[in-house]
Amino acid sequence: MQLAVWTYEGPPHVGAMRVATAMKGVHLVLHAPQGDTYADLLFTMIERRSARPPVTYTTFEGRDLGSDTATLFKRTVADAHARFQPDVLLVGASCTAELIQDDPGGLAEALRLPATVVPLELPSYQRKEHWGAAETFYRLVRTLCPAERAAVRLPGRPRANLLGPCALGFRHRDDVEEIRKLLDMLGVDVNVVAPLGATADDVARLPDANFNILLYPEIGAEAARWLEQTHGMPTVRTVPIGVGATAEFVEEVAALAGIDPTAALDAAASRLPWWSRSVDSNYLTGKRVFIFGDATHAVAAARVAADELGFEVVGLGCYNREFAREVRTAAERYGVKPLITDDHLEVEDAIAALQPELVLGTQMERHIAKRLRIPCAVISSPAHVQDFPARHSPQMGFEGANVLFDTWVHPLVMGLEEHLLAMFRDDPEFHDEAGPSHLGAGHTPPVLTVVPDTGSAMVVEAPVVAGWTPEAETELKKIPFFVRGKARRNTEAFAAQQGIARIDLATLYDAKAFYGR
Repeated sequence: MQLAVWTYEGPPHVGAMRVATAMKGVHLVLHAPQGDTYADLLFTMIERRSARPPVTYTTFEGRDLGSDTATLFKRTVADAHARFQPDVLLVGASCTAELIQDDPGGLAEALRLPATVVPLELPSYQRKEHWGAAETFYRLVRTLCPAERAAVRLPGRPRANLLGPCALGFRHRDDVEEIRKLLDMLGVDVNVVAPLGATADDVARLPDANFNILLYPEIGAEAARWLEQTHGMPTVRTVPIGVGATAEFVEEVAALAGIDPTAALDAAASRLPWWSRSVDSNYLTGKRVFIFGDATHAVAAARVAADELGFEVVGLGCYNREFAREVRTAAERYGVKPLITDDHLEVEDAIAALQPELVLGTQMERHIAKRLRIPCAVISSPAHVQDFPARHSPQMGFEGANVLFDTWVHPLVMGLEEHLLAMFRDDPEFHDEAGPSHLGAGHTPPVLTVVPDTGSAMVVEAPVVAGWTPEAETELKKIPFFVRGKARRNTEAFAAQQGIARIDLATLYDAKAFYGR
């Protein structure tokens, strides 16, 4: 086990919390000590939910370990059922309580409560959050949609289930709304969205649809596979992120529904294709981009970046090892080495070595990019409160493609603006010691203190790269940000060829002249 200040995924019981919180009439009783009771923080602070998550803990203490913790668990389950009256009761143990081996499932079933009890096996020392969410959803589907449950297919338009949207998911709420609109335009009704917003009765109705749409494989893949094998339901697996993937998604849905996709494709309202070819975007073509996140969003982002925005993918990776194969396949397409890791320090080292001009990643990559002074956009969970906006901001569908363009291009444009300000740093009006012009003459700006780089995102200035004199570093910052990385790499390569250990102004100018020829 490795001690870290950041983790991309929590233990599997956090995944179980996400499914329980996403649904209605479902309650999770977790055998857990004090210290593992942080569900409120996750869902009410980060996702800004208006209600507390439906999770009850045993919250045993050290002194309880010498007594009967099984009795404590049974009493907690009975009290939770009496208070909340759920239709489905999920029971499991956190990573610490797993060591006690009290068998939460057997203890809960022995109470014979008038509710469906779904026991969860959550091996905290082998698996992580996404697996826990997928396993919880799969267990619910398997319990509520047994093989003998006959499908009820109503006449009218074909119907589809949307599988995978969940609580604390990256833009899941907005994606569902966008896909609903797209399906309606295509002539397909939505039967059930699960787990997000679904009840036990809704989950039981999943077989009534003609087919399933797997929006988030990390959470819905196991349930979709069960429905395929048990109820013979086909699955649409194309994730509609980006213009190209959305068009393929529409065609795949239309093929299963037996309808013509032409009208829906002709009505596509994405501005990304034209905007990415516009004059204002020309200077962004060929920009080097590093991508890291959950596998689904990372692979989709790489396709959009390379095929629709004209970026060069120089790095691609994911933190959920269960989907490493998909990332390796995509990385091979772009000719880059895949990075499969849950160690943020490895990711930081890769970004520093590749020196990209844009980072697309998680909340952690936002911190890393800030320290390295590289533009960044968040494309995947884990994310912070600012990535759960009040406005409609999907990632999927044709409107989602518009959002992607804005989200990814704006950091580059703002970086250009910052460069222009840096160019005029010595101007009488704009130099560092001058106050902001809108505050008038005579305003004294606050003194900025450089904070040592301790791994925090609060570093004011990036550390000087070893081997560069301060004068050379200052001159390097005058080069436009979108070619600065290339200038640094070329200069360091030139210095290595010449056997120069410390790069000064002369070396920088000599390298510029050398490559200029």
